[in-house]
Amino acid sequence: MVNLSILISSSEVSGPGGLFDINATLPLVAIQFLILMVILNVLLYSPLLTIIEERKEYILGKLAKASEILSQANELTAQYEQELNSVRKEAQLEITNSQQIHKEILDIELNISQKYIDNLLETITEDLLDKKNTALNSLDTIVQSLCTEIENRLSI
Repeated sequence: MVNLSILISSSEVSGPGGLFDINATLPLVAIQFLILMVILNVLLYSPLLTIIEERKEYILGKLAKASEILSQANELTAQYEQELNSVRKEAQLEITNSQQIHKEILDIELNISQKYIDNLLETITEDLLDKKNTALNSLDTIVQSLCTEIENRLSI
């Protein structure tokens, strides 16, 4: 507290030369400040601002180009997806047609095989019937000859 009271008592204004003493140094400081601003503006701020502006234009150009490339990529993606869908539909149609054709071919071959087997069975059946009839006829003649032989032996 003592230090604070010493500080306040020493800062009291007792005449000219206080906190805001306006004399010839104030315009001189203002002129120095303006000259420093002009020098800094010419030497530092102008080149820095041009570099920043060039960088901004470069970034905006690259962003525009990137967005253009992205839109083209999206268009190509949509186009390729559409082509892929159409090709898938065509492939599915081809598969369906191929299955139908193979089914028809299989039905035709099955019918041909069935007719061949039916003809073969009919031929075999006719052949067996002919052999049966032949065997029965020959058996009939054998039985007749045996009957006559037995009769002959019995009549003796």
